[in-house]
Amino acid sequence: MRIDILTVLPGLLESPLSHSILKRAQDKGLLEVRMHDIREYTTDKHKQVDHYQYGGGAGMVMMIEPIARCIEHLKTERTYDEIIYMTPDGETLNQRTCNTLSMKQNIIILCGHYKGVDERVRELYITKEISVGDYVLSGGELAAAILVDTIGRLIPGVLNDETSALFDSFQDGLLAPPVYTRPADYNGLKVPELLLSGNTKQIDIWRHDMAMERTKNRRPDLLSDEKN
Repeated sequence: MRIDILTVLPGLLESPLSHSILKRAQDKGLLEVRMHDIREYTTDKHKQVDHYQYGGGAGMVMMIEPIARCIEHLKTERTYDEIIYMTPDGETLNQRTCNTLSMKQNIIILCGHYKGVDERVRELYITKEISVGDYVLSGGELAAAILVDTIGRLIPGVLNDETSALFDSFQDGLLAPPVYTRPADYNGLKVPELLLSGNTKQIDIWRHDMAMERTKNRRPDLLSDEKN
């Protein structure tokens, strides 16, 4: 998979995308992530990427021309399955969307900044708009890093344990159950005996029951979504 990220702050993305699982994915050749500085697609000496809003109002708006030049250049090199804009008014990111995107081959992610992008960018190029939550970030870079992480870890061969991602929270619409490791007894706090029994069938039932209970207590909305 290849992901191209369009941003005015490429340096902000270097660290989140160059460690741990994402680094492993790229080292294995399973994921390629490229950052593109939108300022490099400007034509003026000041490399201006934003301007005042038509009609007045606070905040600058990212101009269409440098963004369009960058996207058009990339599209001459390959076909993209999705061109995604990270924006607070997009659809809220969930595991279902991550699963779907992980099966794509080529994706562009546009990071918004300032007051956002000229609406014509969204009309002409964007195929999907995604939000990482009901709050506002200073820009789309950190949101893009979250999206890349959620997608990258699902690519076959990235995780050492191929079944690990299948049992993450939200994969089955439930939160993950409690997990334990050594020691079995810490200052009187003991691991449930069943988990030490080796009875995998009963352990699976216990884990499902605990996942249901935790979801009911902490995120009952997930159970409502399941029914709807």
